[in-house]
Amino acid sequence: MPSAGALPAPALAVFDLDGTLTLHDTLAIYAGGFLLRHPQRLVRLVRVLGPLVRFTLGTADQGELKASFIEATLGGRTRSELNGWTDRFVNRLTRQGLRADALSELARHRERGSTLVLLSASPDLYVPAIGRALGFAEVLCTELEWQGERLIGRLITPNRRGTEKARCLQELRSRYRGLPIVAYGDSGSDLEHLRLADRGVLVNGSRRVRRLAAALNISCLDWH
Repeated sequence: MPSAGALPAPALAVFDLDGTLTLHDTLAIYAGGFLLRHPQRLVRLVRVLGPLVRFTLGTADQGELKASFIEATLGGRTRSELNGWTDRFVNRLTRQGLRADALSELARHRERGSTLVLLSASPDLYVPAIGRALGFAEVLCTELEWQGERLIGRLITPNRRGTEKARCLQELRSRYRGLPIVAYGDSGSDLEHLRLADRGVLVNGSRRVRRLAAALNISCLDWH
């Protein structure tokens, strides 16, 4: 199976979620599945149009767009409602939505005694549950605002991508001193933290991103 190459054992193995461990984007599937069960909420998607236009024009970032999408699709629902959907979503995802090569790489790190960290820009509605299901020791993801038992949906942490992921990796290094870091990601924005790892691995990157990764001594793998 594809491998990141020889690594000291143990290591701090930091995995991205969407497109790296999973076959598809998780937030779209999570929110879309919930909307299919609650189609009356589809009309709320009109609330995303303003942030989408601003994002297209470059006056809003991905964090603002993400928050507006979450507020529109899931805002106002209770923890118990969303926890029930999360359980079903994670069960299905772990059965048929993960890359076989990613699971093999996780198993390889476990055999070496590595500490597994899931680092994702996706929200804490479901990422911690995925981390528990896959045996991660720690999960860092984008956190959302609640009012009591009801979801608001605004971000209460930075959107954990790009520069913020790089900051998280540096913070992990300070807490796991002495452990070499191997990090896995799939997108151009992941290069910011992959280049800071002792070994960065780009998974299924586009041709352009692979060229950028090669210039930064980041390994490139194809996972299926």
